[in-house]
Amino acid sequence: MPNPTACLLIIGNEVLSGRTQDANLKFLATRLGEIGIPLREVRVIPDVRDTIVETVNAVRARFDYVFTTGGIGPTHDDITAECIAAAFGVPWEPHPEAWALLEASYARRDPPTEFNAARQRMATMPRGATLIDNPVSVAPGFIIGNVHVMAGVPRIMQAMFDGLAPKLTGGTPVRSRAVHAHGLMEGLLAEGLSAIQARHPAVDIGSYPYYRPEGNGVALVAKGTDAAELETVAVAMAELIATLGFAPVQGEPG
Repeated sequence: MPNPTACLLIIGNEVLSGRTQDANLKFLATRLGEIGIPLREVRVIPDVRDTIVETVNAVRARFDYVFTTGGIGPTHDDITAECIAAAFGVPWEPHPEAWALLEASYARRDPPTEFNAARQRMATMPRGATLIDNPVSVAPGFIIGNVHVMAGVPRIMQAMFDGLAPKLTGGTPVRSRAVHAHGLMEGLLAEGLSAIQARHPAVDIGSYPYYRPEGNGVALVAKGTDAAELETVAVAMAELIATLGFAPVQGEPG
């Protein structure tokens, strides 16, 4: 059976404006690959109701898993939860378990803090949602259907995903092999690399120039789920580099 696939929606005006640099994509792509759920598409969308609703409905029909980050805080522009409720056609309402968690958390603070209307938004979710635990700041994410809604703050999102990951049904882990060469330029290896890719369509092969004070070069990276085929591709990439007169070095450049 083929591996399940995933899509990530990064939600937030602050990302699109350049105010905030997203730090979640690399983490999620790596972790999902490790459990055999390759990330096949990423979209960055604004805090606009119609855009969120339409995008969620489009991607949840195409991918096995959809993950969202951002827009589940207490402020006016945190509209992800209510938009996802609209996408699924269910009410956006207080979630009893989330409400109890947050109310108790604010009450325990010294001094106790009001669980006001703004904070109550973080406990208001689509009807039927199940919670994603938040061990960092209590306010949970949630799951509805195949959509997994997480915080945008990287430390919180990563903690949420760590708890969520064992519950996901993955496939064969995505492995990678890399080889690089100092002084090599992409234009020299393009034809040979295309030939390797044509022989191994199930492996994702990429070339990545790098620039260092001590010299430039190119790294070749192959990713796939078949360990034997991946090894064959790694050998072919190293041989290609050698035939061009450069010394292949295993792994990514330092």
